[in-house]
Amino acid sequence: MQRRYYQPIIGTLGFVLSPDRHRVLMVHRNRRISDDHYGKYNGLGGKMRPDEDVAACLKREIMEEAGIECLEMRLRGTVNWTGFGPRGESWLGFIFIIDRFRGEPFSANEEGDLVWVEISRMNELPMWEGDRFFLPLVFDQDPRPFHGFMPYDGGRVVSWSFTRL
Repeated sequence: MQRRYYQPIIGTLGFVLSPDRHRVLMVHRNRRISDDHYGKYNGLGGKMRPDEDVAACLKREIMEEAGIECLEMRLRGTVNWTGFGPRGESWLGFIFIIDRFRGEPFSANEEGDLVWVEISRMNELPMWEGDRFFLPLVFDQDPRPFHGFMPYDGGRVVSWSFTRL
């Protein structure tokens, strides 16, 4: 019997909180019509490089995408998205909150406009269907990280489950 090994794309996703902790910095992916995320809002982040850990990846991505330095950040959870990418790739995402940063965020980057969004209104934004399942866990008061599994098929969420330790 041949074993199949799971080889996901590893990425980070960060949500930068405003100093008053009521808003979060998001990118409105409105620059490239060919972007699979076109029109959607998302946190900041991206793919991990072979020479970095997940914290270094997030710090680099936030600096590249928003021009700010992460000073304090917390791991809020992980999500295993199978079949998610444009060609059905699987992703393992590490999701962080950035509690404190230095610098003034860009107004836009190559993916789209950077906007401060009221946390209480995030659910009104166009975003990936699956984001609505895990975002409440990112911003809740439970200090334990969550670890979720969200398979996709044909661009749609098949199911959602998570544990907290």
